[in-house]
Amino acid sequence: MIVTIERLGHLGDAIGQGVFVSGALPGETVEGEVHEGRIAAPRILTPSPDRVRPPCPHARSCGGCLLQHASDGFVERWKQEVVRSALAGQGLDAPFRPMAVSPPATRRRAVLSGRRTKGGALVGFHARQSGTIIPIPECKLLHPDLMQTIPALETLVRAAGSRSGELSLTVTRSLGGPDVAVTGGKALDAPLRAELARIAEERSLARLTWEGETIALRVPPAQAFGAARVVPPAGAFLQATAEGEAALLAAVRDAIGEARTVTDLFAGVGTFALPLAAAAEVHAVEGDASMTAALDRGWRQAQGLKRVTVETRDLFRRPLEPDELRRAEAVVIDPPRAGAEAQCAALARARVPVIAFVSCNPVTFARDAALLVRAGYRLDWVQVVDQFRWSAHVELAARLSLPD
Repeated sequence: MIVTIERLGHLGDAIGQGVFVSGALPGETVEGEVHEGRIAAPRILTPSPDRVRPPCPHARSCGGCLLQHASDGFVERWKQEVVRSALAGQGLDAPFRPMAVSPPATRRRAVLSGRRTKGGALVGFHARQSGTIIPIPECKLLHPDLMQTIPALETLVRAAGSRSGELSLTVTRSLGGPDVAVTGGKALDAPLRAELARIAEERSLARLTWEGETIALRVPPAQAFGAARVVPPAGAFLQATAEGEAALLAAVRDAIGEARTVTDLFAGVGTFALPLAAAAEVHAVEGDASMTAALDRGWRQAQGLKRVTVETRDLFRRPLEPDELRRAEAVVIDPPRAGAEAQCAALARARVPVIAFVSCNPVTFARDAALLVRAGYRLDWVQVVDQFRWSAHVELAARLSLPD
């Protein structure tokens, strides 16, 4: 079948004539066999001027990146348009600030898959739409420190993996070295604990966690948030790149201006709360008690920060109400992909002067922003932050304010 590509879907798949096409771009004419509504291996008949040679030798087989065949300019325009379309769907528009894009080889956290083989171990990403694990020795996505951790992960897989099952290996770059959390491995017994601890020591892992249990803690796997150092719980949320985090923090600081009292909602381990405490008192609210405890310890051990209070609270079931927000001169909110509809409804009633909104889902962001705009807020600006390079993932920061 010959297909002309009309557009990219929001997940990064090319679409033409009702058919999904892997690895194609708008305007291209492709040919291939259609199976279950998809051309998985198209032959490009008419290439787009935005088509480039993928920089990574694993691009054709690995599912870790979807858009290496597209120019940086195309990806930037497409991601901006994804956000514009989501806003338009809610009747919204806003000025867009220049997009912030993380460079290659800067991902500091990744979830890899591992499986024991007859000759050793296989560690990498899954192939596209497949359970096959693709080794990634020349990956252009991960930070070099993570790449250097792969031999250690292979050793863990050989020690405690199986040829029938698959391990999930979350590896995070920290100030103390690699922080590794594993699920899907063998059940722990005394000999296996001893072997895993030996591997962690030999391979200089800062921390090794197995099915939620800490097996080895050589060095605290701390993260720097402004003047504070925080040791997150194993597997805790962390912005994907240091550059992306810095761009989001700069946008948040810009949004709240000189606010002296800030409420940080969905605060995690203090990504925004702790740097903002250099200039403002912050009340940080997060649903995970282990995260709020880590945030609180980080603040107490830091020097020169203003007061930070923490509260463990499920903001989906119990959003902060207007009387609890009355002291806030600004609110920072960074919800998960589901957004924060109930909390935004409470914010709309509270009439907090300024809201710095960080989102990893343009659709739920547009829904929540529209709720606030209907209540009298103005959407001052939006900035797309691309720290998931070559993927369809889109993140953004925005400022909403009440007119003077």
